[in-house]
Amino acid sequence: MKRLTALALLSAFAGMLALSGCTTVTTTTSDGNVVPTPPPSVADPVRRAQARLELAALYFSRGQNQTALDEIRQALAARPDMPEAIGLRALVLAANGDSAGADASFLRAMQLAPGDAGIVHNHGWFLCSERRFAEADAAFDRAIATPRYDGVARSWMAKGVCLARTGRWADAERALSRSYELDPTNPVTAFNLAEVLLRRGELERARFYVGRINAVPEQVNAQSLWLAARIERRLGNTEAMMDFGRRLRDRFPQSTETLQFERGRFDD
Repeated sequence: MKRLTALALLSAFAGMLALSGCTTVTTTTSDGNVVPTPPPSVADPVRRAQARLELAALYFSRGQNQTALDEIRQALAARPDMPEAIGLRALVLAANGDSAGADASFLRAMQLAPGDAGIVHNHGWFLCSERRFAEADAAFDRAIATPRYDGVARSWMAKGVCLARTGRWADAERALSRSYELDPTNPVTAFNLAEVLLRRGELERARFYVGRINAVPEQVNAQSLWLAARIERRLGNTEAMMDFGRRLRDRFPQSTETLQFERGRFDD
């Protein structure tokens, strides 16, 4: 599930940046690259901080972490008590491997905005990545219980993924099923639920959920085809298993999943 970690992390902070009155300006360079344009100097420190924060989020999404941190510093210079900026700093520091700095920033952001369930969710995902599973589970529960929180499905999904990492398959299934009920269109939830059901031996149900992903061309990837092949093998459907293997080789010939299929490493 390593690839899903990045997806969950990015989706976790996406809702945090609904900034009022700010639009990121970009410039196209002579070689065709689109780069963000630093915001003009403005007298209002709140607007200046918001503009810098938008730039920081854009740089972070592109993997330019140091530039993102520089923009966050400028945002905090204009508005030192901005919880969104401190929360984003926590995510960048976590991505850089600075666990202590990330944890401290998360705690500061939650202190400044105790009712912000998005920051609590992000802290929970960070705690899960640090293998602090009990704390992570409690953080997801706090986020889910927050009134008017619009990321409940996302937090149930993250809770389920984290529970699966501890081998608590029944609890993981319940959490992921709840997330799926709330947002049945999310392929990340469907994938993780199918994986958990496979682990539990619920093969027909696992086939259903991964089938929902593979039925949508733009959602199909090497992971979903490989999971489908593993399920069909467990069901004893050799022809279907080989069909998914052919699709893997045709569409993702260089993928780790194709290599695993060709080597017959179905149980790794």
